[in-house]
Amino acid sequence: MNLREVYDLLDAEILVGGDQMHAELTTAFAADTMSDLLAFGRAGGILLTRMTSPQVIRTSDIMDIAAIIMIRGKIPSSEVIQLAEELHVPILATRLPQFEAAGLLYAKGLRGNIEKVDEHRAIV
Repeated sequence: MNLREVYDLLDAEILVGGDQMHAELTTAFAADTMSDLLAFGRAGGILLTRMTSPQVIRTSDIMDIAAIIMIRGKIPSSEVIQLAEELHVPILATRLPQFEAAGLLYAKGLRGNIEKVDEHRAIV
């Protein structure tokens, strides 16, 4: 699946990265805290989030996240958008809630970063 397909599927708006819509995506994950982004983020994956801070852009850049999908109509500030442009981190925005956005992506074959949590609550 590429970013253009995600854009179409989620009826999204391109905020940053219109020239990167061909990017192939390997996985998807949702995070609404920086600790979850750091724990579950994977290079080449897309992040579904409500976080709109500069830190999410910087961290996504360092982790080589393929794109950020802002859910529930969240739009970052112009300063955050400018930072994403400078770092070449694509951002799409959808009005869909996280559950529906993730469900649509899953139904089209995009999978998560982890398989499950074992009985000791360790991620496997």
